[in-house]
Amino acid sequence: MAVPMPSKRRSLVVQTSMDAYTPPDTSSGSEDEGSVQGDSQGTPTSSQGSINMEHWISQAIHGSTTSTTSSSSTQSGGSGAAHRLADVMAQTHIENHSAPPDVTTYTSEHSIQVERPQGSTGSRTAPKYGNAELMETGDGVPVSSRVSAKIQQLVNTLKRPKRPPLREFFVDDFEELLEVQQPDPNQPKPEGAQMLAMRGEQLGVVTNWPPSLEAALQRWGTISPKAPCLTTMDTNGKPLYILTYGKLWTRSMKVAYSILHKLGTKQEPMVRPGDRVALVFPNNDPAAFMVAFYGCLLAEVVPVPIEVPLTRKDAGSQQIGFLLGSCGVTVALTSDACHKGLPKSPTGEIPQFKGWPKLLWFVTESKHLSKPPRDWFPHIKDANNDTAYIEYKTCKDGSVLGVTVTRTALLTHCQALTQACGYTEAETIVNVLDFKKDVGLWHGILTSVMNMMHVISIPYSLMKVNPLSWIQKVCQYKAKVACVKSRDMHWALVAHRDQRDINLSSLRMLIVADGANPWSISSCDAFLNVFQSKGLRQEVICPCASSPEALTVAIRRPTDDSNQPPGRGVLSMHGLTYGVIRVDSEEKLSVLTVQDVGLVMPGAIMCSVKPDGIPQLCRTDEIGELCVCAVATGTSYYGLSGMTKNTFEVFPMTSSGAPISEYPFIRTGLLGFVGPGGLVFVVGKMDGLMVVSGRRHNADDIVATALAVEPMKFVYRGRIAVFSVTVLHDERIVIVAEQRPDSTEEDSFQWMSRVLQAIDSIHQVGVYCLALVPANTLPKTPLGGIHLSETKQLFLEGSLHPCNVLMCPHTCVTNLPKPRQKQPEIGPASVMVGNLVSGKRIAQASGRDLGQIEDNDQARKFLFLSEVLQWRAQTTPDHVLYTLLNCRGAIANSLTCVQLHKRAEKIAVMLTERGHLQDGDHVALVYPPGIDLIAAFYGCLYAGCVPITVRPPHPQNIATTLPTVKMIVEVSRSACLMTTQLICKLLRSREAAAAVDVRTWPLILDTDDLPKKRPAQICKPCNPDTLAYLDFSVSTTGMLAGVKMSHAATSAFCRSIKLQCELYPSREVAICLDPYCGLGFVLWCLCSVYSGHQSILIPPSELETNPALWLLAVSQYKVRDTFCSYSVMELCTKGLGSQTESLKARGLDLSRVRTCVVVAEERPRIALTQSFSKLFKDLGLHPRAVSTSFGCRVNLAICLQGTSGPDPTTVYVDMRALRHDRVRLVERGSPHSLPLMESGKILPGVRIIIANPETKGPLGDSHLGEIWVHSAHNASGYFTIYGDESLQSDHFNSRLSFGDTQTIWARTGYLGFLRRTELTDANGERHDALYVVGALDEAMELRGMRYHPIDIETSVIRAHKSVTECAVFTWTNLLVVVVELDGSEQEALDLVPLVTNVVLEEHYLIVGVVVVVDIGVIPINSRGEKQRMHLRDGFLADQLDPIYVAYNM
Repeated sequence: MAVPMPSKRRSLVVQTSMDAYTPPDTSSGSEDEGSVQGDSQGTPTSSQGSINMEHWISQAIHGSTTSTTSSSSTQSGGSGAAHRLADVMAQTHIENHSAPPDVTTYTSEHSIQVERPQGSTGSRTAPKYGNAELMETGDGVPVSSRVSAKIQQLVNTLKRPKRPPLREFFVDDFEELLEVQQPDPNQPKPEGAQMLAMRGEQLGVVTNWPPSLEAALQRWGTISPKAPCLTTMDTNGKPLYILTYGKLWTRSMKVAYSILHKLGTKQEPMVRPGDRVALVFPNNDPAAFMVAFYGCLLAEVVPVPIEVPLTRKDAGSQQIGFLLGSCGVTVALTSDACHKGLPKSPTGEIPQFKGWPKLLWFVTESKHLSKPPRDWFPHIKDANNDTAYIEYKTCKDGSVLGVTVTRTALLTHCQALTQACGYTEAETIVNVLDFKKDVGLWHGILTSVMNMMHVISIPYSLMKVNPLSWIQKVCQYKAKVACVKSRDMHWALVAHRDQRDINLSSLRMLIVADGANPWSISSCDAFLNVFQSKGLRQEVICPCASSPEALTVAIRRPTDDSNQPPGRGVLSMHGLTYGVIRVDSEEKLSVLTVQDVGLVMPGAIMCSVKPDGIPQLCRTDEIGELCVCAVATGTSYYGLSGMTKNTFEVFPMTSSGAPISEYPFIRTGLLGFVGPGGLVFVVGKMDGLMVVSGRRHNADDIVATALAVEPMKFVYRGRIAVFSVTVLHDERIVIVAEQRPDSTEEDSFQWMSRVLQAIDSIHQVGVYCLALVPANTLPKTPLGGIHLSETKQLFLEGSLHPCNVLMCPHTCVTNLPKPRQKQPEIGPASVMVGNLVSGKRIAQASGRDLGQIEDNDQARKFLFLSEVLQWRAQTTPDHVLYTLLNCRGAIANSLTCVQLHKRAEKIAVMLTERGHLQDGDHVALVYPPGIDLIAAFYGCLYAGCVPITVRPPHPQNIATTLPTVKMIVEVSRSACLMTTQLICKLLRSREAAAAVDVRTWPLILDTDDLPKKRPAQICKPCNPDTLAYLDFSVSTTGMLAGVKMSHAATSAFCRSIKLQCELYPSREVAICLDPYCGLGFVLWCLCSVYSGHQSILIPPSELETNPALWLLAVSQYKVRDTFCSYSVMELCTKGLGSQTESLKARGLDLSRVRTCVVVAEERPRIALTQSFSKLFKDLGLHPRAVSTSFGCRVNLAICLQGTSGPDPTTVYVDMRALRHDRVRLVERGSPHSLPLMESGKILPGVRIIIANPETKGPLGDSHLGEIWVHSAHNASGYFTIYGDESLQSDHFNSRLSFGDTQTIWARTGYLGFLRRTELTDANGERHDALYVVGALDEAMELRGMRYHPIDIETSVIRAHKSVTECAVFTWTNLLVVVVELDGSEQEALDLVPLVTNVVLEEHYLIVGVVVVVDIGVIPINSRGEKQRMHLRDGFLADQLDPIYVAYNM
């Protein structure tokens, strides 16, 4: 596989010191973690009758409520009832809601639950599954015909979905369904006969077996008090302490007495018999645990053993707290040392752990307890059905449940183990397992006491120091039995260096507790291989299978016959994914070799049922969930009756629907089959089951495959977690492993690629994401395994911090919608009827008609702005037109009409005399935002020159900003450049010479030194259509375009704005915009002269030092209308967010603001405007005051929210329809909805139509198309376009291909739509709102659909808290996502899977490349718009210096 290596910045390679290294541990991540039922979010169960997946997914996507009445007869649950309830079927409607099937009840939600007809099975009512009791009536419709047919018919009609509206002329291509994996016709199907339930041997009760476990303790404690019960080890492997049966008996009595009589008061004891108490003991203190456990049994209280909470935020500790709370635990028993080690508050109290109930901590050390009085004696009864203890289990999703075990079950389990293992009195047993639960508890604490055995307990801490310790203890004590896990065998092999003194011939039984794991067989084989020479016999190795619910499920019996080889099965992996057993040959790679876990337990019955749906018996060659019927099992999940019913009260059915037994079975959570000779084989756990496009994979098998990939020197053997995440309605496999500190990036990457190939070839399934994390960073379970659900949680939250990530969405996401085929457009003949197109109103709208507006506009008398200025200088010479503020908010400069006129005259003289310029020459004005710029502009008009405003170079960043200045000066063919003295020096400086050729500047005039005289005459243009000025701007696609503005257009523009905003001399307007192009320039330089109002000018750059400058000015001058840019609004939102209170105290008041308009050339940024409105609402800002304008190159302002007329409206459109260029309005909050805000009201004299950008035909209301505009202030054409000469005059004079073919329109290059609202305009007409969706140039065509970058970017920014900004573009058909990271570089790789997930889920697109960069790398232009094409060029030229680049495969 030729895969581009991800690139990473060097600083990211984490240097891990060797002291952080702990020895590996082979309990894989998929160990000890699990759930009752796989949380199949979105993967429907496979036995859903005739409801296929496609149907389900379409339900899920569209949330429709189609009624379905199909159900296979096996689901109706009748046992050979004569009539199949056909009439019921006809009337029963089960609603399919779009929620995934509920997996906590048996029946998937499609199957029909009906009460059995009475009398079908004698007197015993058959069990009802799930919520059959509630479903006596099919979904609320009574089953019998008690209801009249009329009502029935009505109910059915109401249930039927609404008909879709009639198709219109267009072809409806909206129903984009996800591809559904079609079942493989050649897939293997089970062919065997139905299996028979397997019975274990009779449980033969021996006469001297004790009647209860407490009775056994009493017996041994009184008749053999000196017999050793438990020996504990210190970390050097020396015996630390020997607990005898006498001590165990007396100390347990002390504990029992103290629990019952020393807590609380005599009248109000804290603990009564039957109450639950927590046992919190560390793994190196089994003796204290044992005393406390038996103390609880003697006191008849229920122990709940749990792990020691080390910190307040332990992995999974919160869930344990939830279990304690639900069990009503108020007391925790603990040891002295443990109590001292718990985290304490400054006052010395133990804090309440997160999610835990309030607990009283009680130390059970003997020295702290008083002796019970002589007359007190524990009440020792025979075993009964009271709860003996509660064992916790962690589910797949991380939740913790408590399995209750009764006293009878406890005793029977000990008896069954004694019989199966052939335990005899006083045997020695070495236990390496956790003694608080599972096999370690059952053998090392319970069964051992029943048989007066001696347990040598090896703590985990000793195993870490000396992995051979358990083998040494077997030799030292000549132990007969040892309880271990595969990892203990593996560690011993790794540590073994041919020790002389090892002899394992005393062992008659080596119990392998995780014998059901796929890798245990290789550990057993390798162990036998090495230690056979040390006296280990093959028949000694006894794998067993267990589960928290069913306790010991099966165990291989120790035999003396060494000729009988253990059972093996070599199964086809492909068959297993379909749940079918197919024997294969060992030579193949894609096989699973499994060992038997022995026979069913004595006194138990076992069968296997289909893992989902109704518990139907499997065939003999089918994998199912093993179910057990026995006394020696758990009885319930404490306090959870619904889940208990589904797990502990299962009645397996034959294919005819009859239950196989009247006694309930228990689901073990193990997947497997019963092979020949009654041997039990386990192939996986329900918890580890991942259903990927209909095929079942087991997490453990995937772990085993990953572990088999050599060389293993890059990752730790036991530190691999495999889980699935649901993305786009299917499960996706994620593998997380810990990388060794010394492996290089190349090594790891190579290992990752090989793992992907191995899993692909062996399991035929794609891995969605493979992540490597630094050593020791995965959350651990207390015994060192990986905490799986916590790891998954960290992965989904983006806080796993991997150091290597490989995503393969291209190979494993196969259910994307089919790419869209474009439909041919409808020809004009069929569609134009009056002003209807395709049965819809033609999308056209206009502002108020200029001809009909009566206004006493004096300025209308003049055709040219220069004349208006002269007229104002004569009639109102001292009226102030402009006030410029500095960064402290003080007036830096101001201009009256006459001052402006006089300065303009002097500049005109300078241009003609010093510059020798002719009429019509172009002059570049390079000024900072201010008064000089305005004077220079009018000076040019007075001299008959054409001004071009240019943003000056940034003194700190000459290298990048000066070339743009030079380019505009050259492209605009400027004959002269006017500027201030300061910039004059800058243009000729040394730094400038390094960036551009300074010798080629045109003549540079410095206006700080003006001539004193007036011009002989002021130039008056001969024709209103001659050029007034050029407007240059860089578009978001990085194109420099200059448009020509004639005198007529300029005057019309000013008039249109004057009418829309009702501007006249007595008004004041605050402007915080860049004055170099578009509407910003017009508002800054032109409007005041035309309308006579005073403009308060606030340069946006001043806000960087004082963010409150603009709003304080608005408040101080009591301004009613203000204009700003998005960058200014963002500065205020981010910079003043926490200061609203202090601003209020300074008297900031925005209650007079009537309109606050954001000047923009893009889709309104609704999130920003809303947060701005919310933030400053407390300072009096009216939320409806904030609006946006819309302009573009061909027309600098098309919309602008004026003073009168309705407020801007917001609509929600379906994003999926938008990709097909269709507008479908939806409710707020519905899935895939996108809020769009109207871009302000259409200006007077402006007409708009929505046209198809390809065919140029007019479009109907419901279509997304290009916005075309016709108005007196359209620009008259491009001056030149740098870089693309063909960029067409057709932008300025286009005609429709049909309909009104006479009008000349300008094409804006933006996609949008019009919508007629219910509101009325100032002139009484219904208001037409224009919604801008995005630039045509920036839209991306992917999979035949049109995507707008901003939509994908919005999703990505939401994906993780550290993503501050994002930009997307395409590169050779790949979607590239660039994200700016605000956080430590370790978080960089967390973003890769989250970004990929969110774009898949919300946009059905596969991300090709994820680039993580520093803040500020994504270029933004002066209007605050992202320059995506610049970014793309930087990416391709490798100039971004990214933190990380991930290439998704």
